Amino acid sequence: MGIEEGVVELHDDKGKIDKKLTISVHTFSDLTYTSPVVFLYLLKECYAHGTCKATNKFRILQQKVYHALENSPQPGPATFVVWCLYVLPIFGLHCEGFSHLIISALRRFLNLAPISEDTSKAKVIAARLFLDIVGGLVDHDERIVVKILEVFDVKLADVDEALCQLNVQDDYKPDTAKTLVEDYIFKLIDSQSYMTAASLLEHFSIRHSGQSFLVKMMQNKQSRAAEKWATFMGKSMLCALVQEYADQNMLKQAYETIKKNDLKQEFPDVYHKCKESSLKKLAEKALWDLAEAKTHGDKQLLEYLVYLAMEACYSEKVDELCERYSLEGFLNVKESEGSVLQSKYLHLDELAVENIIWVDEVDGLCAATSHIEGCKVVGLDCEWKPNYVKGSKPNKVSIMQIASDKTVFIFDLIKLFEDIPDILDNCLSRILQSPRILKLGYNFQCDIKQLAHSYGELRCFNNYEKLLDIQNVFKDARGGLSGLAEKILGTGLNKTRRNSNWELRPLSHNQLEYAALDAAVLVHIFHHFHNHSQSAGFPDGHDKIEWKSHIVSRMDNPKKAKKESKNKRELEDDINKRGQSN
Repeated sequence: MGIEEGVVELHDDKGKIDKKLTISVHTFSDLTYTSPVVFLYLLKECYAHGTCKATNKFRILQQKVYHALENSPQPGPATFVVWCLYVLPIFGLHCEGFSHLIISALRRFLNLAPISEDTSKAKVIAARLFLDIVGGLVDHDERIVVKILEVFDVKLADVDEALCQLNVQDDYKPDTAKTLVEDYIFKLIDSQSYMTAASLLEHFSIRHSGQSFLVKMMQNKQSRAAEKWATFMGKSMLCALVQEYADQNMLKQAYETIKKNDLKQEFPDVYHKCKESSLKKLAEKALWDLAEAKTHGDKQLLEYLVYLAMEACYSEKVDELCERYSLEGFLNVKESEGSVLQSKYLHLDELAVENIIWVDEVDGLCAATSHIEGCKVVGLDCEWKPNYVKGSKPNKVSIMQIASDKTVFIFDLIKLFEDIPDILDNCLSRILQSPRILKLGYNFQCDIKQLAHSYGELRCFNNYEKLLDIQNVFKDARGGLSGLAEKILGTGLNKTRRNSNWELRPLSHNQLEYAALDAAVLVHIFHHFHNHSQSAGFPDGHDKIEWKSHIVSRMDNPKKAKKESKNKRELEDDINKRGQSN
């Protein structure tokens, strides 16, 4: 039996070659005269000489063992593996990993192989192995014990038969297999190995005493084990589990259990509470369309969503939901929204913004560019329509906001790019690549990537001159831009509209105000900490802010920079090769 040093090809899910790795592989071409100990030693050598990562080595070796089981191991594949499991503890640190490996390989093999005399013999030996593990004669991890019982399908009757073959003098011989198994399970419970205990109770169909076991698992935060055991025990224990989840405010787990086991009628209040909690989390993230879809037309949930929109002062969403689903009895919040916003959230009036100018044609673009070129500091932000389809490409950036002290320009990028791409490119280049204008953003790396992805043909988004990301100045600020505004200016921003439809034309008045505010507040935050940095420092104990060190004199589009770096390396390699040839 030789050792091959070869190149192993790893394939992805689609069958394409993902990467090539070198690993030492043995040709287990004939196991007729190979003992389990020798086989495991060669497997260990194979693992030791592998050059790839542990996960990939496991996959490759599992495949090798699977094929080796077809090469006449004696007295048969299943029996050969169970004898391997008997001797594996002598391999020390490799024992647990190799046990998982050969059991998983055997499981694959048995899925395609019919029940035979070999599997029957292996079951008898596996039952005896279980007794030796329980008796402390063979040392295996408890998770391996469960896998041994499962792969060899060892039941109580098999353990009973193995007990009968033991010597009467054996110290650990109990009256019945059930007594032995229960004693072993109680020890696992005492050591808080709840998942293993639940797995064994299910495997041996032992219905352990009631709800106290469930409560004990929940108290020790073993909800997965509790759910596994409750599922085995049946509906009454599942109901007890749901109640435990509800009492501990684990609403997501309660909802999943109710949904999976069709317990909606038993827990209508808990079910709706779970759904409402889910809607509230989506609303807090401003994912209103997704929250609406999650209601599935349920009137009670829709009404709750309307109340969430009212709390968020999102009057358009309130009107939209009430009209679409004929919901009545709600107060008209439009009249009260203004006063609520003034007290709860920052408003444009407080920032002394005089004009919001929509830019979607050539004259407006040129006028906006001339105005912005006369500014020393501007705030930048972008918006695009969210995409909730998993795996799909993000939508194009719809608008770009550029704010000066008193004016905010909102550029309709979609229309300008369609109508006058060259003029748009020239105008935005004059702004974004000007070293005379300090441009402020918040987490602007995300916007930079999205702009480059949306409008890769435009040079203006290839690089930026004199950019300051406010987020880098206040790294300890929580709650995003809204939290920073509250910290610096005393009032936060209303972010309920950030995931609205930004491709809608015309945008609503509230959408325009929201977009303008995100850019304008950056300028005011900058002036606030800039003024304080020149004086004795921030009030409220803040240290002096060294904002100048955070200004980036030039920032390239990451894709462009990566491509240029690659081209540079290729050019250097080419020069080196030519130099060597000369």
